[in-house]
Amino acid sequence: MIPTPDKVSTAYSVPPVERALNLLRYIGNGKKCRNLSTASKELGINRTTLIRLIHTLADNRMIEEIEEGAGYRLGPGLISLAAQAIHGRDIVQVCQPILAELTKATGMSSHLGILDGPEIVYLSRETPNSHLVSNVRAGSRLPAHASSIGRAILAELSVSELTEHFATTELTPRTDKTPVTLEAVLEQARADKAAGFAWSEGNYENGIGSCAAVVFDRNGHVAGALNVSGPQHLFAEETKAGDGAVRTAVLNAAKQASLGLGYGGDQY
Repeated sequence: MIPTPDKVSTAYSVPPVERALNLLRYIGNGKKCRNLSTASKELGINRTTLIRLIHTLADNRMIEEIEEGAGYRLGPGLISLAAQAIHGRDIVQVCQPILAELTKATGMSSHLGILDGPEIVYLSRETPNSHLVSNVRAGSRLPAHASSIGRAILAELSVSELTEHFATTELTPRTDKTPVTLEAVLEQARADKAAGFAWSEGNYENGIGSCAAVVFDRNGHVAGALNVSGPQHLFAEETKAGDGAVRTAVLNAAKQASLGLGYGGDQY
């Protein structure tokens, strides 16, 4: 069965809505519902109910049939809702021009993301006029403990908050630099907090470097984080030279974004 999200109050949950949401997540994860009997078993939904859900979601353009007999994919109605959700956030409106300037200054792809449980969700990106372009798009999810944006955000959380996010999460390694235990995640967060940014030289993907810094809102709470990513050798060269050009550009962009959200603290 596909689990429902954590922290949903069972006292107020509506089972038909939960079933519809689980079906959307199921299809969004690449399960096309070609075989209704299999989908019914995996979702724990009665086959007749599943058929009704599929037709209802399709009628509302939340899903669409790929071709006859080939199954379903997420539809333009859901895509439109997601776009409205993303662009309705103040942080996206504030950060989009800042990401553009960051990409222009560094010649690298820049991204904005927020934390969602043990993962980060990318809200926006800017790419340079180059063949070395990030393939991470708005809506993409990455494990927070392995990605630089996630690490920058995790560094601002308390031990109890980190434990809550990862105590029951299987920490799958991306490279040999990825922490795979809760204690290793805590140690990484302490190091990133002390540095004031998250630095990666192939930590998430071999050959790719990245630097991220957290963005605060007007209440001093973590709103998200932004980063740049590019060829690993550029980050290794900066580490060796000690000039801090990329790091400075990212920190300045994060500061500008925080100020744009009304932050008045002295984090940077």
